[in-house]
Amino acid sequence: MQNPHATPFRNPILNWVDARLPILSFTAQEMGAFPVPKNINYLWNFGVIATVMMIVMILTGVFLAMDYQPNAAMAFASVQHIMRDVNYGWLVRYLHQVGSSMFFIAVWVHTFRGIYYGSFKKPRELLWILGVATLLLMMTIAFMGYVLPWGQMSYWGATVITNMVSTIPIIGDSVTTWLWGGFSVDSATLTRFYSLHYLLPFMLVGVVFLHTVTVHIAGSNNPLGIDTKGPQDSVPFHPYMTLKDAFALCAFLAVFAAIVFFAPNLFGDPNNFIPAKPLLTPADIQPEWYFLPFYAILRAVPSKLGGVVLMFGSMGLLFVLPWLDRSPVRSGRFRPLFRNFFAAWVLSIAVLGVVGAHPPAGVWVGIGRIGTLYYFGFLLLVLPWLSKHEHTLPLPDSISLPVLGGGELPAGAAAAQAE
Repeated sequence: MQNPHATPFRNPILNWVDARLPILSFTAQEMGAFPVPKNINYLWNFGVIATVMMIVMILTGVFLAMDYQPNAAMAFASVQHIMRDVNYGWLVRYLHQVGSSMFFIAVWVHTFRGIYYGSFKKPRELLWILGVATLLLMMTIAFMGYVLPWGQMSYWGATVITNMVSTIPIIGDSVTTWLWGGFSVDSATLTRFYSLHYLLPFMLVGVVFLHTVTVHIAGSNNPLGIDTKGPQDSVPFHPYMTLKDAFALCAFLAVFAAIVFFAPNLFGDPNNFIPAKPLLTPADIQPEWYFLPFYAILRAVPSKLGGVVLMFGSMGLLFVLPWLDRSPVRSGRFRPLFRNFFAAWVLSIAVLGVVGAHPPAGVWVGIGRIGTLYYFGFLLLVLPWLSKHEHTLPLPDSISLPVLGGGELPAGAAAAQAE
């Protein structure tokens, strides 16, 4: 009779543990034998890259918290103490500082890949919603972390962004006072932001865990955007994807290390090397680069409340993307019109990023409004229209069929697969 508690490990200690707490066999099944489409490309590796960067950010953040002082009178000096006096404090801080930008780069690539290949469509709607929630949580954590060095840009960035909350009807002023811990940005504000910046990443881990679970339930999408038809269309996650992930991760970390050691302040603002001065406003206040497109949307309209609504709406629309784009074809490879509109949308976001880095005057105002108009137009008008009227290319019957010689793709599909 077969032992119901038998485990696949030869090591007796592992067998003993797994028979009582089957985490090891569960991990081996879900991360080893888990089937993935055999045609996924390197754009799919950015999910693992983002997860590794999240771990780097949490670990370095814990070490930085040991020497940081969340007090307006000591915060800036404590950062300098970490950089100058703590053993390898400069390295930990630069890993954390540059890591935030690299984390966002990985997540943005992961997000744009998901939109282009239709990874948000049925049955992956919840997977997408959790991904957008992850992005919003990241932005919240990053904003609070940007305030902690207590330089000029940190202080005035916190002042400008928290003041936006006051535009909320009825409760705005009360919520702003609560955020500040008083009637201005000061030590109480810094303490609140420090606490949340330290605690929210652990909530982020939970959301990422749920995001990963939904991947294993719904299965991975692929560049063709079609479902796997059987074992011939998939490969085990290990060793195929683990080796591919390892190679992509090494390449990404090499770039990360190069920036840390040779250009650690590449993404920084010179004003943040000046201690916060509440009575001296910088000539131009701007957030970190990954907030610039949304900052440009915020300033695209003269109304303060209108700008806040647009800024939060620009992210809120991503939650309902599965219901805005109802095209039965997932992958952009088989949607010629979508490809062009999507490329223009990504370009508009890049342009908004440039606009956000300039003062809201002159030609930048007009460019920002055009970029904002197209950003919302693509999501609210173009995608629903394409869902009904776009003529898509024929889809292949399976992932493996044209590769294994079981048949030829139609001309249009063959051209799309060759991209």
